[in-house]
Amino acid sequence: MNAYDNPQAAQAVLENAKAAGLDPDRIIDQLKRLHIETPSWAYAEGGTRFGVFRQPGSAKTIEHKLADAAAVHCYTGITPTIAVHVLWDFPDGFDPALIEKAKKLGIQIGAVNPNVFQDQAYKYGSLANPKPEVRKKAIDHVRDSIKIATQTRSKFLSIWLADGTNYPGQDDIAQRRARLIDSLKEIYQAMPNDQVLLLEYKPFEPAFYQTDIADWGMSMTLCRKLGDRAKVLVDIGHHYQAQNIEQIVTWLIEEDMLGGFHFNDRRYADDDLTTASIDPYQVFRIFNEIVAAQQVRSRKFELAYMVDQSHNLKPKLEAMLQTVDTIHQLYAKALLVNRKALAKAQADQDIIAAEEILRDAWLTDTRPLVGLVRQQTGRAPDAIAAYRKSGYQQQVEKERANIKGGDTLG
Repeated sequence: MNAYDNPQAAQAVLENAKAAGLDPDRIIDQLKRLHIETPSWAYAEGGTRFGVFRQPGSAKTIEHKLADAAAVHCYTGITPTIAVHVLWDFPDGFDPALIEKAKKLGIQIGAVNPNVFQDQAYKYGSLANPKPEVRKKAIDHVRDSIKIATQTRSKFLSIWLADGTNYPGQDDIAQRRARLIDSLKEIYQAMPNDQVLLLEYKPFEPAFYQTDIADWGMSMTLCRKLGDRAKVLVDIGHHYQAQNIEQIVTWLIEEDMLGGFHFNDRRYADDDLTTASIDPYQVFRIFNEIVAAQQVRSRKFELAYMVDQSHNLKPKLEAMLQTVDTIHQLYAKALLVNRKALAKAQADQDIIAAEEILRDAWLTDTRPLVGLVRQQTGRAPDAIAAYRKSGYQQQVEKERANIKGGDTLG
C-alpha cells in the first residue's frame, strides 16, 4: 500500500493525537491552511559560479514559470503563490497581463524580490555603496519593485543584499551601516501601508570580510529603525555551521520580529539543497518552536513560508514537489507534539521524558496525514506519483525544446 494512500494509518495517528489531548480536526485544518510559496527562479535554468546546467523542459519565460508553479499547486494544494525576481522575471518591465494569466492558472504572484546584486554598478555594494549615484540606482530599482508588488497586490517585498567588503580597510564599516540605514528608510517610506518588508541576512558570500547584514541581530536592528512593517527573514542556509536556528526563531517570535522563512538545506554553507535533505530534524525543531509559540504562548503572528533553493541535478518540478511534501510532513509532526506532557516533563526537569516526547512526534509517519488532506481537497494522495503519471514533464519538454533564454545566475 502507498504510504500516502492509507486512511487507516491516518486515522490511527489522529486517534493517538486525540488521546494526547490534541484536537484532530484542528490538526487537519492547520495542514490544509499551510501556505508554502515556491520561487520562480527554481523552475528556470540554474547552476553554480562555474556554469549553468541544462535540464529538458526547464522554464524559459515567466509564463513557463507560472505554469510550473501552478502544476506544483495542483498536486500539493498548499502552494498558491509564486515569488518573483524582478530582473530575472521582468527584464523588459512588468506586464500587468501576467496577473490575469496567473489567476487563470489558479495561483497568484507572491513576494517580490528586487535584484540589487547582479548589475556591474553593484560591484562595491548597492544600498550601502559609497557612491550616491549607485545607491540611487538601487533604490530606484527597489521602488520599481514596490510598484510591481502594489499592482500584483503582493504583501511582501523581500530584500537580500550582497553588500559587504572582502578586505580590511576596503571601506568604513560604520559609514556603510549609516548609508544602508538611510537607503532602507527611503525604501520603507515608499512602501504602502499594506506591504511588509522582509529583510534577509547572510554571514558571508559573496562578501567574505564582512557582510552589511550578517546576522539576525543586525537585520532586527535595521527593521526596528524602519517600523512595524519591517520583519526579519530567516534563510535556513544563511547561518554558520551548527548554529541553533530554532533558538533564533524563538527569540524573533518573542520580539515580534519574525517575518518569514526561506526554506532550503545546507551541508557546508549556502548550498541551496532540497529542504530537509541533510537535516530534516532541524526543520522539525523549527516548526516545533513556531507551533509552541502559537498553541502554548498564544502568540499571534503571520509568517511568509517561502522556498529558496536551486535544483541543478534533480528534475526541477519533482524536486519542488518533494520539497513541499517534506515541509508538509514536518509541519504535521510538529502539530502532533503532546504539549501538556512536554510541559510537565520540563517542569519536572525530566530531560529524557521531554526529549522522548519530541522524538515520538518526530518518528511518527505523517505521510498518511498529508495524503488524507490531499484526498479531502480532491487531489491524489501521492503528489510525485500523480505528477509522474500526468505527462506534464513530457509535454513541457516538447513544447520548450527550441526556446532559448530563462537562465538565472550561473
